[in-house]
Amino acid sequence: MKRVNIFRAELEHDEDDPEGYSSGYVRIAPAIDGKTMAGTLYELAPGNSNCPYHYESDEEWLLVLEGTLTVRHPDGEEELGAGDLVCFPAGPDGAHKLTNRGSDNVKMLIVSTANLPAVAVYPDSDKIGVFTEGRRDNVMVRRASDVDYWDGET
Repeated sequence: MKRVNIFRAELEHDEDDPEGYSSGYVRIAPAIDGKTMAGTLYELAPGNSNCPYHYESDEEWLLVLEGTLTVRHPDGEEELGAGDLVCFPAGPDGAHKLTNRGSDNVKMLIVSTANLPAVAVYPDSDKIGVFTEGRRDNVMVRRASDVDYWDGET
């Protein structure tokens, strides 16, 4: 049985993250050979979010481990603290943005179903992302680029 200790896990950082979206993270599923579920441990420094406001084709659960996290959702904003667990359902009702507006780091664990391809919709920028296994066919498009189903087909 493989295991990972989320309290001692070594965090990765993506140096290409734009200002305000920098976070440390560890992808949990690969470490424990997870196949149908995904999980990521995040650490957010003050003033940062892990990603823009969006909703997904997968259900996600968020558990705050440390600190105070501001969650933007379809009905407004709420603060969550250590031990708070919430579910973001698949689709528009599960839209969210997670931001650390406090003065201390926030640690949180997000666990989700892991259906591929996965789809994420970004209402603020009117984009749609499609994410595939191995990332080979990933695409991010604006809704305005919509084409007819039969466009280009013979």
